[in-house]
Amino acid sequence: MLLEKILSSFIYYPLPWHQGKPEQRGLEYKSVWLKAEDGVPLHGWYFPHKKALASLLFCHGNAGNISHRLQNIAGLVAAGFNVFIFDYRGYGHSKGFPSEQGLYRDAQAAWQYLLATTASLNAPRLIFGRSLGGAVAIELALHAQGEGLDGLIIESSFTSLGDMAQKTLPLPGFGKVFKSYASVGKLPHIHVPLLLIHGEEDNLIPFAHSRQLFEAANSPRFFYPIPDAGHNDTYVVGGQAYFERLAAFARDSVGE
Repeated sequence: MLLEKILSSFIYYPLPWHQGKPEQRGLEYKSVWLKAEDGVPLHGWYFPHKKALASLLFCHGNAGNISHRLQNIAGLVAAGFNVFIFDYRGYGHSKGFPSEQGLYRDAQAAWQYLLATTASLNAPRLIFGRSLGGAVAIELALHAQGEGLDGLIIESSFTSLGDMAQKTLPLPGFGKVFKSYASVGKLPHIHVPLLLIHGEEDNLIPFAHSRQLFEAANSPRFFYPIPDAGHNDTYVVGGQAYFERLAAFARDSVGE
């Protein structure tokens, strides 16, 4: 338990307070409370679109909380998506303490909420994961591909936490301490359309990680590199073309 807490301090950087509200961006939304399988209360925001081309579960990265993704969400809603974004345990208003298995349970609970909320809609349902959220999304997709999942979008993510640890501190065997979030070995078992996105100037997670994820994935698979983009500004640098690419994936690739 002590080792887990020490390792977690290098992985998770949650903030408990919100920095911004959806209404400040003119976004219609619903504040949602739900519980993970182990009883941990979780909080999220659901953003409806009157004529949604798809519904999107947003699994965010390892820092901040849902309020730090409002600019990204505004662009997704404008592009035609229903969006449900939730905070992992220990993030934002959600209770508990973050852990790998805990985040997986949180994503599963959020997915069940999205399925129930969009059951009457004739639109595809996608999972979208950024950075650490990409690893959470890939684990969720392993199970959700038989439960209404129509497509998977992974952005600026890594092959495994061990590979990232070895990059950060390249000592012999150091990467083996971090055995969690091993995404690259899971992708061969996922059989839904996949869109991989990565900024070519990402100085946090190497661009090569998404290339490796792409090579491990099944078809149909698509790779969308964004020139001049770093780790956190893909949708800013990519601009309207970025959101149009996500919309095109939902419209043209899902269900093929």
